[in-house]
Amino acid sequence: MAKVKSVYTCTECGAAEPKWQGQCPSCNAWNTLVESVAETSTSTNRYANKFEGLATTGQLQKLSTVQAAEIARIPTGISEFDRVLGGGLVEGGVILIGGDPGIGKSTLLLQTLCHLGRNSKAIYVSGEESPQQIAMRAHRLGLDASELDLLAEINLEKILATLQTHKPNIAVIDSIQTVYSEALQSAPGSVAQVRECSAQLTRLAKQLGITVILVGHVTKEGALAGPRVLEHIVDTVLYFEGDQNSSFRLIRAFKNRFGAVNELGVFAMTEKGLREVANPSALFLSHHESQVAGSCITVTMEGTRPLLIEVQALVDESHAPSPKRLCVGLEQNRLAMLLAVLHRHAGVACFDQDVFINAVGGVKISEPAVDLAVLLSIVSSLKNKPLNDKLIVFGEVGLAGEVRPVTGGQVRLKEAAKLGFTQAIVPKANAPKTKIAGMEVIAIDRLEQALQVIRQH
Repeated sequence: MAKVKSVYTCTECGAAEPKWQGQCPSCNAWNTLVESVAETSTSTNRYANKFEGLATTGQLQKLSTVQAAEIARIPTGISEFDRVLGGGLVEGGVILIGGDPGIGKSTLLLQTLCHLGRNSKAIYVSGEESPQQIAMRAHRLGLDASELDLLAEINLEKILATLQTHKPNIAVIDSIQTVYSEALQSAPGSVAQVRECSAQLTRLAKQLGITVILVGHVTKEGALAGPRVLEHIVDTVLYFEGDQNSSFRLIRAFKNRFGAVNELGVFAMTEKGLREVANPSALFLSHHESQVAGSCITVTMEGTRPLLIEVQALVDESHAPSPKRLCVGLEQNRLAMLLAVLHRHAGVACFDQDVFINAVGGVKISEPAVDLAVLLSIVSSLKNKPLNDKLIVFGEVGLAGEVRPVTGGQVRLKEAAKLGFTQAIVPKANAPKTKIAGMEVIAIDRLEQALQVIRQH
C-alpha cells in the first residue's frame, strides 16, 4: 500500500514542518517536533457543507432519559486482578498495563488468557517473543493453552485484519511499543507510531466490542513510555510494581473508567507464575521475637482495601555537618516537615541525628494518614523505648501540631481488630461510636497527647 505523507508538528506551538529538525523554526523550542500523518483535503471548499450531514445524524436527548445499565463484567479467574479492574474485564474496554522489564506483565496476561480461553475466544499478539518462547513459558507454568490463539506480528495493518476476521472477545498486544504502522515512516516505539497504533486499536475495540489489553514499556523514571495521550485514549491504566529482589508484586490502578482508582492487587511470584495473596497485610508486618524500638504499625487504605504496614525508624547520632534524612517507601520532603513539627510542638529535637524511615515490604505509601505512625516510630527509636506490639496508629499531622482525621477510620480499626491488635491511637474524629470488641481506642487531637500516651504505656 502507498505510504501516507507525514509531517512533523511542534508540540509547543503547533507549527508543521516537512522534515524533522532538532529545533522548531517557529518557536525555537528544542526536541518538540513529532511525526504525525498529514491530513489530505478531498475538496477545496471542505468547510462549506461541514455541518449539513452531521445535523441529520446527531440527535439531542435528555440525560434523564438515558437508561443507566449495569456494565457486564468478564471475570479473569484471578480475583486480585479483578479487584484492580473493578470487577473484571469490560466488553470493548482498552486496558494499558505498564511495568519494569521482567516484573511479570507477560506472565500475568498469559495466565489470564489461558483461563479466559476456555469460555471465550482469546488472541495473544506477541511482538517481543517468538511462539516457541511463549510455549515454553506456558509449559513451565503448567498452563492449559490449548484454546489460546497466538499471533507473532508487529505490523498494525496485519493485526487489525486478523482481529477483524476472527473477532475475538479478548486480545493482548505485547507490547504496543513494538507495533508499527505502514502509514508512518518512523521506527516502532516512536511517539507517532505509539499514538497512531494505540488509536487504531482503540477504535477497532470500540467498533467490534473486543477487550484489548496493551502492554506498555516504562522509562528509566518509571513512567509509561510514549506520548501522554496514550493514557488518555485507553479506559484503564495499570502499573505493575515490585522489587526485582523480592517475590512480591503489586498492581495499582491509576485510571479506570469502569471502576475505582488506587485499588491494589497483591501477588507473589512463584515457579508456577503469579499467585494471589489472600492476606496482604501479613506481607508488610515483621514478626519480631521481642519488642524492638523504632517500629510502629499503621493502617493505610489502598482504594477500598485496608492494609496494615509496619513503619520502621532508625535515629542515630550524626557525625557529619548535615544529618541524613532518608525515606524508603515514603515521601522525603514530608519527613523534613514532620521533624520540624515534632521539634516545635513536642520539644523533641533531631537536628543532630540521622533519621532513616522504611516501610516494610517495599510498599509505597502516599497518603498522609501515616504521619502519626512515622513520628511515634522516630520517638521510639530516639528514646530506645519499644511501642506496644499490639498497638496500631494512624492520623494526619498538621503544621500546628494537630492530629487530623483520615478517611475510612472505622474500616481501618475493624481490619486491625480482625488481625489481633488490641490498642489504637487515632484522631478524635475517627473514634468509633460503638465499642470495637477486644480493642482499646485512644482518641487524641494533638501530637503531644500521643507522646504522653506512649510514655504512660
